Amino acid sequence: MSKIDFKKSMRELFAPSPKAFSLVDVPALQFLMIDGAGVPDSDAQTEYAQALAALYPMAYKLKFLSKKDLGRDYVVPPLQALWWADDMSVFVRGDKEQWQWTVMIMQPDWITEDHVADIRQVVAASGDLPALDKLRLETYCEGRAVQIMHIGPYSDEGPTLKKMHEDYIPQNGLVENGHHHEIYLGDPRKTAPEKLKTILRQPVRPR
Repeated sequence: MSKIDFKKSMRELFAPSPKAFSLVDVPALQFLMIDGAGVPDSDAQTEYAQALAALYPMAYKLKFLSKKDLGRDYVVPPLQALWWADDMSVFVRGDKEQWQWTVMIMQPDWITEDHVADIRQVVAASGDLPALDKLRLETYCEGRAVQIMHIGPYSDEGPTLKKMHEDYIPQNGLVENGHHHEIYLGDPRKTAPEKLKTILRQPVRPR
């Protein structure tokens, strides 16, 4: 049985250059999603950590279901997140309590609502996961977007994002058209901060 790695089969979405911004057309894709707000901290008591604690077992058990019952194996895609706030200046100030987010993991198009419902019951039986009831399977249509690979700590994204929003986007006759999007290709628990790879993406439309 062959194993699909979407980072390779959809390389244009997962391997942008770290040296220059590029435009990409993102197709409609489905994701496991959980919405929340507040500090994106790994502390078990935070809403963010609780969301990840529900999201990852769902993603991996769906992958095992796909391999065992459907005969289709794949590498679980990386964690992604959408970020926004009612007042976007909170990102400049670093007021993380006011951040809103959606954490999500892409799912193959053959994974259905019924599969998710079955696996939700399995995961629910494994322990107390407060965020599990918030999880949904949803198609996200991002469309045209600007992206770049950021290499380094998450805290160092600021200058690149400033260039994206204040230089590249307006200079190319574009405006923002959706939430800031990040794709995490590295595991901060196992990778040195200076080596972390994060795709920074912003959906856009013509001005």
